[in-house]
Amino acid sequence: MNDVLDVGSASAAPGERADGWIHATDLPTGGSERLPVTVINGADGGPVLWVTGGVHGDEATGVAVAQDAAATVDDAVGAGDLAGAVVVVPVVNPAGLRRTERTSYYGGDDPNRYFPDIERETSRPPETQERIDTRLFEAVADSADLLVDCHTAQVGSMPFTIRDRVLYGERRTESAADGLAEDLDRLATALGLPILTEYPAEEYVDQSLQRSTAGAALNTAGVPAVTAELGGHSVVEEDARAAGVAGVVAAAVEFGLLDSTPAGIPEAGAGVPDAPVEYPVRRFVGPRAEEAGLLRHRVAVGEAVEAGDAIADVVTPHGDAVETVESDHDGYVIGRAEGLAVYEGDPVASMAVRDDGELVVPRDRDE
Repeated sequence: MNDVLDVGSASAAPGERADGWIHATDLPTGGSERLPVTVINGADGGPVLWVTGGVHGDEATGVAVAQDAAATVDDAVGAGDLAGAVVVVPVVNPAGLRRTERTSYYGGDDPNRYFPDIERETSRPPETQERIDTRLFEAVADSADLLVDCHTAQVGSMPFTIRDRVLYGERRTESAADGLAEDLDRLATALGLPILTEYPAEEYVDQSLQRSTAGAALNTAGVPAVTAELGGHSVVEEDARAAGVAGVVAAAVEFGLLDSTPAGIPEAGAGVPDAPVEYPVRRFVGPRAEEAGLLRHRVAVGEAVEAGDAIADVVTPHGDAVETVESDHDGYVIGRAEGLAVYEGDPVASMAVRDDGELVVPRDRDE
């Protein structure tokens, strides 16, 4: 039998669902910012799966996936089929959602880079967004055994799963990282989407990705966690929403929360394009234009390329050719740059490129 599970103001006894709120921060005009939370507690003991969405306020499909995954699991609780619990926070960045913007007005930069880092030392006092992220992280670390963070990417992008590098160093041994990576790989595979490993370790830390929702859950809390990128932003895309819900349900089945996929939920990965290459890949933003102009894409999303293949053309306002942008790597396109105008140094695509690196890596190059 499970125990009562409390997250924020939501308290669910075994076999129950409870909706509530996680306190984020007080507001200068009175009242408080709150994150909605749903706790669905199975009658029997088992893992606790967290599903989060909306850390970027314009990523609508991720919010819908989290909400609909909760509804699907709630039906399972009613049938007595859930072993463990599911905790859903569909809107991690309500300030950004209200403005349909990626960022929050508690900080002008990415709110998904302020979660705790196990090896970070700083004398700078935390500001509002970091405090909000820390409160959510503490709730995750207190109960989560698994986490799926739901996002979207560029308009027209294909769904995929980002699998973070597992770092070891001062606070985690290589052996412990290896064990964590096994469950991480199980979780990423269960979602049924093409898998991209994150950037190489040095670039990963340079971009503070170990302080993202999934990165902090994985590398600070030691919780297997992945990022599901579910199509384009700003509107709910139905095919990507269905794929996201199916992936979350498949993860619940893989880790024993559910015995089988409920009726009406498609198989994980159904309707999602397969990766067009068989070798392992990692995330890469590029190639980049070296000249300013107007962009014309040559390669479709999901299309494989080799290093040196033309990806896009840059032309003048009169239509004259300025530059042909070539791929730096073997791989495939997962999304294309939005808009027509490009400046020198702008990326023209996001890609999955050949990855010869390890999943488990030292945080510092010297180790």
